[in-house]
Amino acid sequence: MAERTTSGTPAKRSVRRRFSRRKGCRFCADNTLKIDYKEIRNLRYFITERGKIVPRRISGNCAEHQRKIREAIKRARNIALLPFTAGHSLD
Repeated sequence: MAERTTSGTPAKRSVRRRFSRRKGCRFCADNTLKIDYKEIRNLRYFITERGKIVPRRISGNCAEHQRKIREAIKRARNIALLPFTAGHSLD
């Protein structure tokens, strides 16, 4: 059944859409930047406080570089350069 206001007319739902400028891939823009599992400072930008990998739509990376970042983070975790979760911080 359709929602109605107190006056009996159908209620209008206000839909707000936010469109922001799409972030560009920083690795495509600057060819001097390299993705390496040993460079923890660069990988920290792509990990949340809880230890999760930041998705593409938020980080702004292209698919190719997001895959490389994912592999670098997983390699760094396996050799204990990065924590798997927030409870295992290495700071």
